[in-house]
Amino acid sequence: MTKRINFLYKILSNIRNRHFFILDVILLLFTTLFTAFIMARGNIYENISSQSLLIVAFTFLGVKILIYSVLGLYRQLWRYASIDDLARLMIIGFVTMVVQGLFSHYLLARYVTVLKAQFFYFPYFDAIISIIFVSFTRFSVRLVARVRDRNNMKLSKGNLVLIAGAGKSGITISDEMQSNYDLDMIPVAFVDDDPQKKSMKIRGIPVLGTIDDITAIVSKHNIDSVVIAMPTASGKVYKKIVSECDKIGINTLTVPGIYEILNGNVSLNTIREIRIEDLLRRAPVETDTNVVSENIKGKTVLVTGAGGSIGSELCRQVFNLAPKKMILVGHGENSIFDIDGQLKRKANALFRNGKNRMEIIPIIADLRFRRRVESIFEQYRPDLVFHAAAHKHVPLMEDNPVEAITNNVLGTKNLVDMSVKYGVEKFVGISTDKAVNPTNIMGASKRMSEMIILNAARKTGKYFSAVRFGNVLGSRGSVVRTFKKQIHAGGPITITHPEINRFFMTIPEAVQLVMQASVLGRGGNIFVLDMGEPVKILDLAHDMIKLAGLIEGEDIEIAFTGLRPGEKLYEELFIEGENYSRTIHSKIFIADNASSMLSDNLEEQLDELIGKVEDMNRQDIIYNAKEIVPEYNPNNELLQTA
Repeated sequence: MTKRINFLYKILSNIRNRHFFILDVILLLFTTLFTAFIMARGNIYENISSQSLLIVAFTFLGVKILIYSVLGLYRQLWRYASIDDLARLMIIGFVTMVVQGLFSHYLLARYVTVLKAQFFYFPYFDAIISIIFVSFTRFSVRLVARVRDRNNMKLSKGNLVLIAGAGKSGITISDEMQSNYDLDMIPVAFVDDDPQKKSMKIRGIPVLGTIDDITAIVSKHNIDSVVIAMPTASGKVYKKIVSECDKIGINTLTVPGIYEILNGNVSLNTIREIRIEDLLRRAPVETDTNVVSENIKGKTVLVTGAGGSIGSELCRQVFNLAPKKMILVGHGENSIFDIDGQLKRKANALFRNGKNRMEIIPIIADLRFRRRVESIFEQYRPDLVFHAAAHKHVPLMEDNPVEAITNNVLGTKNLVDMSVKYGVEKFVGISTDKAVNPTNIMGASKRMSEMIILNAARKTGKYFSAVRFGNVLGSRGSVVRTFKKQIHAGGPITITHPEINRFFMTIPEAVQLVMQASVLGRGGNIFVLDMGEPVKILDLAHDMIKLAGLIEGEDIEIAFTGLRPGEKLYEELFIEGENYSRTIHSKIFIADNASSMLSDNLEEQLDELIGKVEDMNRQDIIYNAKEIVPEYNPNNELLQTA
């Protein structure tokens, strides 16, 4: 049986549209004769003359072939026929009915006896029967392919797979497994928390229960692997499934998260290992893309730090909203080269598709050089500025405070001053939770950066705002990357303190919220992203060890090294005195009074610090920074008690 199916599939898979055309000519002549036979109740020659029948048959054949050709029936690849193709066939059938009906009743009826009153419905029945025959011939290829896949899957000795998630992603994955034998996976069942799907079959595969039933189903059906096909699921759901599978020693795989798919990095049918990012991610953010698009479309957008983790993702998301020009400003030539290449390849592809070409301008510049910054604004006159450039490493900046001040403070001041001078419509600065009650020079410098932005809004009344959030997963300085390297090297994993915790967010999610914040408020605001619950770094290390298939204490060790200079046990998101409320977007808070909290002599204080910083020692820098940022406390109690 299997050999016959495979032989039939081999024949049908080699059929091309030219073969279907020849087959249609024969079938469509036959369907007209068949329709006439039915309508004449078998007495075809007593009711219809042979001459009339032949005229009608060839006329209808011409009409149908013309309509089928115009509507693209002979430009389809029927091996992969889907419900959309079936719908298209139905539309073609309806159009044929209408055209044949009009043609028959207004032209042929005068000359052909077969179309007299008793055969009024003849052209409609003929069109319906014709499209049924045509559909059968097309979908027979898909049907035989499906039967072949099912037979081969039954004979396969691949891994038995349970798919968690019976939605679109789960169905796509099951189809891929059934048709792609190289995956060496056989889908046995689904689990899904939707009660309406329980005991149903999807693509012939049963839904046997919910996520809570995974252990029992794995045991009963000898499952080898569990694939999580829920790209929008939260990390909590992932953790639950991974934990259950870990208890019974079952391998767990997943499809990519929704942000990976939206960014075009991967497709829905990609299967990969579980990553720590999956366990930490939250439900996807819902944004009003229309409003954000109106803010950017057709504008000139400048992004600083364009080659960094946040900056490059900002560039990618801005690109998707069709600005007129994108100015990519950065200090590192390699990273700017990379993002410039990515965007230009995408732009060239769009241009080939007939869309308006976007100008992408890479610029290597140091924001500390005021004249260099002014020359960029003078030449390109940006409408919007996203400021992501900054030094961010806490221990490094503690050892190099001059760099923290000159880059994060002076650089921001130069950029803001030029934005004011050259009439930028909107300025959005990327800040950090370390700017709140800072205990390190990096955090203090970022708080000063916020102040500079807010002061510009206070003076001009224009939209100058800052967005504050915590750590991002996958950034160059992320603890996740550090742990991965340490695991790869065999350990130990180093953690500064067993109780230390941090807020985490994925880079695409953070940038999406930054883009959304750019259309909220009136300027002079601090926006704070809802980071969810903080994550204990020790728990993060435990999860990463498990995902690596290692055992703590046997394969790898965890070592505690003590808090580093300027490091806190926990980070905060809100400054005392800032009045926060949720915006219309549930994931974004806003402090409307942020600019009113600034000192009246802020500019003089900043000028004094910036003017002397290169000649100051570390203690003098800290003293002056504390004058500007009163909540800056380099001798935080957490450091003393650690």
